[in-house]
Amino acid sequence: MTYMTPKFVFSPAEQAVLKEKLFTLLEQKGVRMDHAAVVEILAGAGANVDGATKMVRFPRKLLEDLIGKIPKQVLLAARDPRFDLEIPRADGGFYVRTGTGAPGFLDPEDGEYHRTRIRDVATWAKLVGSLDHINFCAFPSPVDVPGKTADIHALREMLTYCPKHIWIQPYSGESIPYLFQLAELAAGGAAELGKRPLVSFITCSLTPLDYKYMDLEVIVQACRRGVPIHACSLPSAGGTAPVTMAGTVLLAAAEVMVLLAVAQAIQPGTPGIATPLIFSMDMLTGRSLQSSTEAIQGAAAAVNFIKTSFDIPVHTYGYGADSPDIDGQAQSERSLLSLMVALAGSDILGGAGQVEVATAISPLQLIVDNDLAGMVQQLRAGLSLSDETLAWNDLLNLQPGGHFLNNDHTLMHCRSAFKGRTFVRQSRETWLKKGQVDFLAKAKDIYDEIMAGEHAGLISQEVGQEMAGLVQTADRQLGV
Repeated sequence: MTYMTPKFVFSPAEQAVLKEKLFTLLEQKGVRMDHAAVVEILAGAGANVDGATKMVRFPRKLLEDLIGKIPKQVLLAARDPRFDLEIPRADGGFYVRTGTGAPGFLDPEDGEYHRTRIRDVATWAKLVGSLDHINFCAFPSPVDVPGKTADIHALREMLTYCPKHIWIQPYSGESIPYLFQLAELAAGGAAELGKRPLVSFITCSLTPLDYKYMDLEVIVQACRRGVPIHACSLPSAGGTAPVTMAGTVLLAAAEVMVLLAVAQAIQPGTPGIATPLIFSMDMLTGRSLQSSTEAIQGAAAAVNFIKTSFDIPVHTYGYGADSPDIDGQAQSERSLLSLMVALAGSDILGGAGQVEVATAISPLQLIVDNDLAGMVQQLRAGLSLSDETLAWNDLLNLQPGGHFLNNDHTLMHCRSAFKGRTFVRQSRETWLKKGQVDFLAKAKDIYDEIMAGEHAGLISQEVGQEMAGLVQTADRQLGV
């Protein structure tokens, strides 16, 4: 009997077809770009540009040359060097990022939903710094600060309290310079930021095949400073992308490769990470879904296609749920999503702590996701095969009907199993005696323990004052 590997990614032959279609699409159809300086750079590099329509077409040779300049390795540095991230990981594993931009917050104190506040951003930063398997942090969207500078206020909180790398999603073209200036202040200057990029920026297509000024300006500014970019496409199958997931994967990959090619045209060697974030539209409600069966398949396929075909770092959602609450559905959805994209080869699993299609975050869910990340990391690593892992000598000396409880081999390895802090693994009798505490109650205990600890700011008083002055200037100059 022949056993087949489950087919959740494209075969090598299908990958070749998809790659050929990608080059053909960008050579024949092209993309629209609303940034005159970037279009001029691409025209000088050999792209075919239509000034009237702002359409840019990439001859295959040009696109291949630009893609070939994308670094194979990326450093995401951290305030504390212990948390530096070298991508890809030497052990073949992945890193985990929190959810970004969420305007909603599920309060762990009362379980109620409220709009995200600036103090919630600080809470989020402190929590990330204390969780072993959450490797870098994005900021949510606070509503109790001026709307036009909400990203600037949020980044200041992150830089103050988070010792790990920070991913930045600008909210407007006008805020971009201030975001970079805050990062430079935290790093100790522009040169230091280039050597050790404490932040990285997301830059997105406007699916389908369109690029806003803001996102192209992010690339321009990042290239000047040597700051990594996450080149992102967010197609929704059936809405902004073909309803069939194969077509959505093709579109997402094409849009991502354009962003990365732009960076290499501006400054060869600019570090970039391909970031296809796949959604599917619910045809009954019109709502975009992050964790539907189709979206999960699409995310895994997009990751595997880009990584296999172009050999560059890849980043996608690995956590998240369509459910608006941290319920059983949310746990099922994020478990399936994280395992699938991890097995597909993603270098970064994003979205930890988020629910309701990335529009809300939960500290308790983030703590659970920390455990899930550790479990999936071990599952992706697989099993090693040796006489030691086979317990070969013990098997040869085993008496029929015997046991392994008192073996030296058992003693040596008995503490190697992953031990999640939130999962319940007691018998019913023990569980009842201990008060029927479920995994969310355990997460709340961990949350309380973390929040009760010391969380001193990571910046000096002088730098803090400079940051405060910069934020005030942004509020004033952006018309708040």
